[in-house]
Amino acid sequence: MERLPRHSTTKLPAERFTGDAWLDMLAVGTEPSRLTVGLVRFAPGARTAWHRHAVGQTLHCVSGTGLVATRDGKVVVLRPGNTVHTPPGEWHWHGAAPDAFMEHLAISEGSGDPDIPDVDWVEHVTDEEYGQAAATA
Repeated sequence: MERLPRHSTTKLPAERFTGDAWLDMLAVGTEPSRLTVGLVRFAPGARTAWHRHAVGQTLHCVSGTGLVATRDGKVVVLRPGNTVHTPPGEWHWHGAAPDAFMEHLAISEGSGDPDIPDVDWVEHVTDEEYGQAAATA
């Protein structure tokens, strides 16, 4: 057994996030594990860009209120203790509700194939898309 070193909090980049979001990386697996676990904190209204994970992603809400939405219009509200899974290849975004901070654990695995990116990032979620999701929730 070993205590893992603490990583510094990182502000997440504007290329992939709208608004202010920060990451504390909690665990990064070493071969053969490809597991990563991060604590992500979102300011009210902050959110990821559209993205998908090669092996899927699990989000577990620690505090606040959040939203997870998919391209087909499905919206899940996250509250403390809620867990949601996005399957491999599902385009989605997640972030805080308009009026609340939100923290979640982001749990995912790498593909293990150097030719397959672990995460595909594309365009930002528009204010209209975000507003529709918030209104649906």
